[in-house]
Amino acid sequence: MPAQLKKIILTGYRATGKSSVGRLLAQRLNLDFVDMDEVLQNRHGEISELVRERGWDYFRAREKELLEELVACREAVISSGGGAVLHREVWQKLKETGLVVWLNADPETIGTRLAADAVSDSQRPSLTGSDIKAEAAKVLAEREPLYREGSHLRVDATRPLAEVVEKIEQVLGRLTAAGES
Repeated sequence: MPAQLKKIILTGYRATGKSSVGRLLAQRLNLDFVDMDEVLQNRHGEISELVRERGWDYFRAREKELLEELVACREAVISSGGGAVLHREVWQKLKETGLVVWLNADPETIGTRLAADAVSDSQRPSLTGSDIKAEAAKVLAEREPLYREGSHLRVDATRPLAEVVEKIEQVLGRLTAAGES
């Protein structure tokens, strides 16, 4: 567990609430909020268009560059992209410099959230070409070991937003208290 608790990195699959949790958590902790998807879109354009025109490899390379920048960030709540954990070497450096929280949800919940999100298609291009729930189940099965290994804390993201943020704050409070004794 890193000593630096002013850097919290949220990880997890699409639609697990990383951006929503991150914004609220940053506000409550009085920290900056960095949404990797927003930063990448500001720098390179719509993610779905970027992937369509240049491919997933190009997108993943830009994502890795941003992760490398964020290793040096000392104080912020960071919402990572769902696939950022695939960059294992850089991810390990992030894990050493902040608290990594895995927001975990089942494929059914993820599929329901994605289907209800009006901007999902433009911001989240399909990874497999399958239907939403089948894709979530397949990709989650592949990534779950990476999320587990790459995180300090796992939080049930099917809970209401306020409860998820409270859980993270409780853990931060215990870690801070333990570090002061």
